[in-house]
Amino acid sequence: MRTPGDIERPQIPNDLPPVESFGSQLAAFLAQAGLPTDDVLVPYDRRRPVFQNFAYSLKPLPDDKKNSAIYISKFAAACAVGLFDAALNYLWDETVRNLRTKVAQFDLEYFFDSAVNDTKKRSEFKAESDLEKLQDWELIQGCRKTGIITDSGFRHLDYIRDMRNHASAAHPNQNEITGLQISSWLETCILEVLSKEPDGPVIEVRRLLNNLREERLTESDLDPIAEGLPSLPADLTASLLRSIVGMYADTNVGSNVKDNIRIVAKSIWDVVEDEPRREVGVKQASLAANGEASRANLLREFIELVQGQEYLTESTLVTEISSALDSLITAHNGWHNFYHEPAPARLLQNLVPVSGSVPSAILSKYVKTLILCRIGNEYGVSWGATEYYDDLIRRFSAHHTLAFINLVDDPEVNSRLALPRRAARFQSIAAELHGRSNRPRLNELLEFIMGYPSNRLDEINADADYRARRRALRI
Repeated sequence: MRTPGDIERPQIPNDLPPVESFGSQLAAFLAQAGLPTDDVLVPYDRRRPVFQNFAYSLKPLPDDKKNSAIYISKFAAACAVGLFDAALNYLWDETVRNLRTKVAQFDLEYFFDSAVNDTKKRSEFKAESDLEKLQDWELIQGCRKTGIITDSGFRHLDYIRDMRNHASAAHPNQNEITGLQISSWLETCILEVLSKEPDGPVIEVRRLLNNLREERLTESDLDPIAEGLPSLPADLTASLLRSIVGMYADTNVGSNVKDNIRIVAKSIWDVVEDEPRREVGVKQASLAANGEASRANLLREFIELVQGQEYLTESTLVTEISSALDSLITAHNGWHNFYHEPAPARLLQNLVPVSGSVPSAILSKYVKTLILCRIGNEYGVSWGATEYYDDLIRRFSAHHTLAFINLVDDPEVNSRLALPRRAARFQSIAAELHGRSNRPRLNELLEFIMGYPSNRLDEINADADYRARRRALRI
């Protein structure tokens, strides 16, 4: 008889299938063929934790989603056989497939406006099939920006993506994955992606975008819309701004949609932070520089509509540096990054003056991109590009240094600080910058970063002492 304290257990096997004899037969087959047998299959006992936790990892996944999760079945099969690196690859494939489905069912135009920063590249993304053109890092970054996954979910997925690239069957490697690790990654992917659907503020943004495209709004519709905007997360308001900017600058979008945008644009502009506003100014300059006069003029009209003229820039340097940064981060996150990074890094070095000064409109993007590339990945930093990164970092002023310190709050950078080698490189950069400024509190913050345990550097932004020092800093 079940007592009130009993927990109903899912009716899923929670032990390893009897495959030990198969492993032995496979090893014998490989040996007979003259092939290696050592370090090919994970030992039998170390597979057991995966299946002991398997039922509980799957519990949040609804039955209808289990029925279509083919790569989770392949994940389980690979784990049972002892091929953890292949299992990780299958798990990541299922996660990416699920994210693409969510994006397609949500709002493709909104997603592409948020995920694809390159103005030229954006025109290539229109249909659901174009999602496959996105690299995995662009997909999860776009999902974070549009609220399809949370900041916490992004950090976990970015780490799993990194491990998939460097410890799975996706690349040649000899990295060791444990049963507890891969069981934890399965649970993370299920909780953060496979079992979760967009809700709350994300649905409100979707509804607003749909109304802008499909309805005819009047001034009387503005008040309820404007009242709800301040409660949206910063990432969502930034993505919402990118989307209405993209629609307004699109020469194929009808006049009714533009009229609707004119009603809500100022209210949206007023709730976004400075960085997304600067992106609008950079985009306008980029369109003008590339000869897209019609779109550039529409975007200039939008900026005047929201009274954002202070974010305009006429400098071609802004456009060129921004384009170089896009090329550099694409090379850094792409295949064979050690080989492809030096060319855009050298171009960036040539564009930045000896003083190190860059327009304020792209200062944050410049520092973030440079630091992401300089802390590299778990294999190291691009050998051919390191000298360019170090030279540009040596040109940092106090304002660059402050932007560097602020990076511990950036989800994309912070997720990488969870990895020891990258954390150590970040601290080395802090040491390089220390003492250059005559502002004591700035140097104290750099010292705090340098002395923080490197295995917990991704937690520094939650440290009370660090937060107090940040509040006291004024430049």
